Amino acid sequence: MGWLGLWEKAYSAKEVSFLLKITEPKKVLCIHDLSGVGRCSLAVILPVLSVMGIQPVALPTVVLSTHTGGFGTPARLDGCAYGEAALEHYRELGLSFDCIYTGYLGGEEQAALAEKAFDLWPSAYKVVDPVMGDNGTLYGIFNKETARSMTRLCEKADILTPNMTEAYCLLHEPFKDGPYDEKELKRVMKALSDFGPKVVILTGAYTDEETIGAACYDREKDETALVLSDRVPGKYHGTGDIFAAVMLGAMLNGKTVKEACAAAVRYTAKCIEETRKACGDNTIWGVKFEKCLPFLMHDVLTENDK
Repeated sequence: MGWLGLWEKAYSAKEVSFLLKITEPKKVLCIHDLSGVGRCSLAVILPVLSVMGIQPVALPTVVLSTHTGGFGTPARLDGCAYGEAALEHYRELGLSFDCIYTGYLGGEEQAALAEKAFDLWPSAYKVVDPVMGDNGTLYGIFNKETARSMTRLCEKADILTPNMTEAYCLLHEPFKDGPYDEKELKRVMKALSDFGPKVVILTGAYTDEETIGAACYDREKDETALVLSDRVPGKYHGTGDIFAAVMLGAMLNGKTVKEACAAAVRYTAKCIEETRKACGDNTIWGVKFEKCLPFLMHDVLTENDK
C-alpha cells in the first residue's frame, strides 16, 4: 500500500485532497531574462523566492551571456518561441499560478508573451517590474513602441514596481533627479495607480542624500509609506530584482505591503553591506546575496512560525 493509501485509511478522500492542497507551495511564473555572468534577474529571483517557501517557475524572455552593466555587448538568445511553447505546455498540464511576475522584456513580442500569460491565468496575482532604464536614461532597446507595450502591461498589473526613471517615463514626464519630497513621491504613485495597479512601489526613492529605499502606495487603503536605509556608495547590479523578489515573497507569506517593502529594504541593504565589505568598489559581479539568505529566512519566515 502506498503512502496515499495509508492516508486514505485515516482520512476521508475530501480530507486527503485538502491536506495535499495545503502542502503545495505557492507557484510564481517568473517572466524575466537570464544572464549567465552577473547576479541579476532570474539568477537571483529563483533562489530568493525558493528560500521563502515559494516555487518559482522560470520563463526566460532572453538569455544573455552577461548582464548589460559593464561586460560589453552580450551574446543574446531570444526566448519568445520557447516562451510560447512553455505557456502552452503549462496550460495543457493544467498548472495554476498564484502569481505572474514580469521583469525585463526585450521588445514588443516579449511584452505580448507576458500579456498572453496574464490572459491564460486571469486569477493569478500580477506583479510588473517595468524594467526600462535607470539613472534618468532608458536602455537602448526601448523606444516609443516598446514603451507603449510596457504601458499596456502595467495597466493589467496588481502591483507595479518601477524605479524613478521608469515611473516618470510611464507618466510621459521629464525625469526629475532626487532627493524627492514625500508629496512628489505620493503624486507619482497615485498617478501610476490610476493606470490600474492596486499597489505601486517606487524603488530607489529617497528624501535626502544619506538614505535610500522605497515608497509604497496601497490604493484600496489609501495609505502611503516610505521605508529607507543608510545609503552605501557604489552601483550594485541586480538589487532591483532582489528587492522585488523579496517584496513578492513576503506578501505571499502574508505580510502587508508596508511590511513586505520593509523586509525587502532590509535584505537588499544587508546584501549591499556584505558586498561592500568583501569587494569594495568591484561590484560588477552583483551583490553577495547568497551569504545573506539565512538572514532573509529568519527575518521573514520565523515571524510566520510564531
